Amino acid sequence: MRNTTTLPVPTPSGPAVPAERAVVGCGVYVDGVREQGHVTHRTAIERVRETGRGFVWIGLHDPDRHQMDTVASAFGLHELIAEDATSGRQRPKLEAYDDTVVLTMSTVEYLEHRSVTDATDGGEVTGIFDTTDIVSTGEIMVILGRDFVITVRHGDIPALSGLRAELEGAPERLSRGPAVVMHAVADRVVDGYLEVAERMSREIDDLEIAVFAPRTPVGIEQIYVLKRELLELKHDIAPLALPLRHLSVEHVDLIPSEVRHYFRDVQDHHTRVAAEVTTLDEQITSLVHAAMAMIGVQQNTDMRRISAWVAIAVVPTMIAGIYGMNFTNMPELRTEYGYYVVLGVMAAACTALFLLFRRNRWL
Repeated sequence: MRNTTTLPVPTPSGPAVPAERAVVGCGVYVDGVREQGHVTHRTAIERVRETGRGFVWIGLHDPDRHQMDTVASAFGLHELIAEDATSGRQRPKLEAYDDTVVLTMSTVEYLEHRSVTDATDGGEVTGIFDTTDIVSTGEIMVILGRDFVITVRHGDIPALSGLRAELEGAPERLSRGPAVVMHAVADRVVDGYLEVAERMSREIDDLEIAVFAPRTPVGIEQIYVLKRELLELKHDIAPLALPLRHLSVEHVDLIPSEVRHYFRDVQDHHTRVAAEVTTLDEQITSLVHAAMAMIGVQQNTDMRRISAWVAIAVVPTMIAGIYGMNFTNMPELRTEYGYYVVLGVMAAACTALFLLFRRNRWL
C-alpha cells in the first residue's frame, strides 16, 4: 500500500507562501445557493459573520504551517487544529474544540496494475503484480464550525470538486448547513472503501483460482502482497467506526438531527465494508495456508521423484563399484560374455525399479 501523504516542506528563507496558494475552492452559501463572484477565505467568513446568514466552504490541499495558521486566524480555529492539519499523518479520529468539530479520515484508492488473469498466458502464470502497491492512501480532514466548513486534503487523492458540484446542484441539501458537507465527504470516503474492497475481493478470487488451477505456479510472495495490502486497508478503515458513531448521536448543536440520520447511513456502510474486509482477510489467510500446504505437497513429490531416481542410479553404481575393486580372485572376471551380462543385469534392475516406482506414482 503506497502512502501518498506528503508533508509540507519548510522554507525558512524567503517570503512565506500565501494561504491562497493552498486554497482549491472557496465559496459562500446562503440558503443552499452559492453566491456569485470570487472571494478569498478572509472576505468570505467576514461577509457571513457580518450578515449572519449562510456559511463558508473552503477547500485546502497540502497547506504548510504558515498557510494553515493564516486560515486558522481568520476562522478562529484552535492552534492544535492547525498543527494537525499540516502534519498529514493523523489516524482517523473525531475531536471537539468548543464550537468546532474536526473529523479526520484516511482515504484509499485502488491502483491499476497487472492482475492474475492479465498475467496468465496459455495456462501458465508468466508474472503477476507489476507493482508492490495495490492501494494508495491519503488523508482528509473536515473542520466544522457554526458558519463554516474546511476540508483539508493530504496526498495524491481525488479532488472534491465533483462533490462540490454535486452538492451545489442540490441546494435543498446545502440549506441545512455546513454539516451536510461533512456528511457528504464522509460518505464519499466510505464509498471509496467499498469500491476498493470490491476490487480487492475480485483480485483475491482470481488469485484463488490461479492457486488451485493445475500446472499454474503462483509464488507465495504474490499472496503476501495482497495479505499486506489488505491488512493496511483494515488498519485504515477500522478506526473510523467510533467517530461515525459519535457523529450520529452527539454534537447536537453543530449537526442537525436530520443530518445525523444521514450519518447513521454512513455508519451502516462503514460497518458493512469493515465486515467485508475482515472476511477478505480471513479468506486470504486461508489461501496462504492452502498455498503453503500445496508447496509442502509439491516438495514431498519432488523429494520422492529425486529419491526414486537416486535408487535407480544406485544399482549400476553398486555393481560397477564392486567390479572396480582391484582384487585378483573375483567371480566371472574371465567369463567371455561377462561384460554384456553385467550390463544386462544393470539394465534389467533399473527397468524393474523404474516400473515399480512408476506404479507407485513416485515417477
